[in-house]
Amino acid sequence: MKRPEPVAVVKQRREGLLRALVDEVPYIRFMGIRFDRRGDELTAVLPYRDDLIGNPVLPALHGGATAGFLEIAAMIELAWSTLWEGVEAEGALPQGPLRLPKTIDFTVDYLRAGLPRDAYARARVNRSGRRYASVHVEAWQDNRARLFAQGTGHFLMPGSGTAK
Repeated sequence: MKRPEPVAVVKQRREGLLRALVDEVPYIRFMGIRFDRRGDELTAVLPYRDDLIGNPVLPALHGGATAGFLEIAAMIELAWSTLWEGVEAEGALPQGPLRLPKTIDFTVDYLRAGLPRDAYARARVNRSGRRYASVHVEAWQDNRARLFAQGTGHFLMPGSGTAK
């Protein structure tokens, strides 16, 4: 019987995979998005910055910043959940650049104005096959039960004829 790996090794591998995924998308750095990982659950965090405000009269987060944040959260969750099983089975990170899912379409529901403060998002993969995936994502600020936006995206999976 194979002896379980030390927790620190598994944790390091999980952090390495998340870092590799995030490093593949320069827009994540541009937006300042980071990910908080608890086990296999990811929460995307969009720290507040003045330049994210779209309407200074309200003030409210720009709709494009909100949509980009939701799409990034959905894409990274999908890639994370897809790649994680292989990483656990092989006991190592994939070699070379990672191939991320490609967005087919992404729909955003703006439920209320995003306030000038940090935003959080969690995505749930509804369906993931060899070629296609559907992901739902929800965003909130101070209260998880009071969403300010939600989105649904459809993605073309890597390996189904897509280039990097």
